[in-house]
Amino acid sequence: MHPEAAPEPGSVHAAYVAERLEEVGRYGAEPLSEHVRRHARDRADRIAYVEGGFRLTWAELDELADRLAAFLVGTGLQPGERVAVCFPDGPVVHALYLAAERAGLVTVGIGPRAGDQELRHLVQVTGARVLVTAPGHRGPGPVARHLVIDPYRPDCPPGATPGGRALGVGEVFLLNSTSGTSGMPKCVVHNQNRWLYFHTQVLRAGDVHAGDVIASLVPAPYGFGLWSAHVTPIVLGATTVLMSRFDAGRAVRLVAEHRATVLAAVTTQFVMMLNAPEFERADLRSLRCLFTGGEAIPYRRAAEFERRTGAAVLNFYGSNETGMLSYTTRRDPQEARLATAGRVSEDMRVRLFEDGRSGCRGPATSLGYYADPAANARLFSPDGWMLTGDLCTVDAEGYLRVVGRASDFIIRGGRNVSAAAVEEQVGSHPSVAMVAAVGVPDEVFGERVCAVVELCAGASLDLPGLTEHLAARGVSKEIWPERLEVVERLPRNAGGKVAKAELRERYRG
Repeated sequence: MHPEAAPEPGSVHAAYVAERLEEVGRYGAEPLSEHVRRHARDRADRIAYVEGGFRLTWAELDELADRLAAFLVGTGLQPGERVAVCFPDGPVVHALYLAAERAGLVTVGIGPRAGDQELRHLVQVTGARVLVTAPGHRGPGPVARHLVIDPYRPDCPPGATPGGRALGVGEVFLLNSTSGTSGMPKCVVHNQNRWLYFHTQVLRAGDVHAGDVIASLVPAPYGFGLWSAHVTPIVLGATTVLMSRFDAGRAVRLVAEHRATVLAAVTTQFVMMLNAPEFERADLRSLRCLFTGGEAIPYRRAAEFERRTGAAVLNFYGSNETGMLSYTTRRDPQEARLATAGRVSEDMRVRLFEDGRSGCRGPATSLGYYADPAANARLFSPDGWMLTGDLCTVDAEGYLRVVGRASDFIIRGGRNVSAAAVEEQVGSHPSVAMVAAVGVPDEVFGERVCAVVELCAGASLDLPGLTEHLAARGVSKEIWPERLEVVERLPRNAGGKVAKAELRERYRG
């Protein structure tokens, strides 16, 4: 491991790091870049990536990654140094990640919608000396070099990657940011080994194979987008359909046009696709499975997606940091697929602490946060287990359920009200397409429960109608919303999740 790329000494539990490094090579010893080399030989003309009218075959991807790697080395970057990549989703961003790997550099993956403040913060924290963006993107800020590459005409001088620099599966190849809803993001440390393990579980969950066409709608720097658009397609040699900017109607058309067999989309995205007029007309029967998550899966809408497409809705429960603790498979019954987070993975040694908070210690986990001992102290238990922010239960059959978030409670009159529980019940109303529950200030109770909803097309809803529905379902009054706000669209953060901090600020009055 390059010393510059390793977590700051003492910032991560030493025994935990030793366990992760002992696993290196257990799930495959061939780095992603070498998989591309192999596909360039064996399936040169097959499409690797497509976005709009721009396509790269495996041979073209391999050649472009070499040219970009030589270009990066030519900037004077030394092995183990960081290169920040803030680039729209598309074939070229994956070529850039591969180029950095071949050049022995650590990619700082920054979401394409990151604001200036976030961009500067991530560059400063990681010490990146070079920033790569598309034309018209942000200026260099605190970096020595700003490289501009056209995402559809990536013109750079011909060149070959210098030998002896490529990263192995156990070395840190990526630092990416958490997609939290408030505050400055932290940088998660990744080696490829964790994602090669994750890939083995993807195959088990969805029976994914080399002949699949994968439509990945999640930005690549984030964990979900990383495995669904970079790791699994590259290992298999599958074709991946991308979108530089999500649009629900266009996403539906792309799945139909390319006869996609696997769809990867956060919950918000697949619900928006269901709501799109195009969904009524499109033939989506090519889909075998939808991998979703990032937020609680609304049972009714997920069941509707299954009924209308024939695809199984699957979920990996976890985070950018943990990778996954549990997952559902095509062989699980619908009730388990849509109402639980799946069976816990034995490899991940899932543990529930006394307060119900879940933790794990296994091969899908990251190496913690980069250069942030304080954040690592909160991420790990004193004996070296990586903690989530979720309160969970595990039943006798091994199915895990998320029953709340340790940090996502509305405190009303001294009582903790689970935002997840409110969202589940409000989301059962047939007029509700999406919901987020937040606390709003109250002089008497401290906070009251506010439900902010997007409605289905042509629907209407008021608070009395919602409470009548909840009463008919027998929902405890403790989690009835006391305020209802109807919005055209819930705000999302860079990772596609609902931006609750923005909602709390909006409805403070």
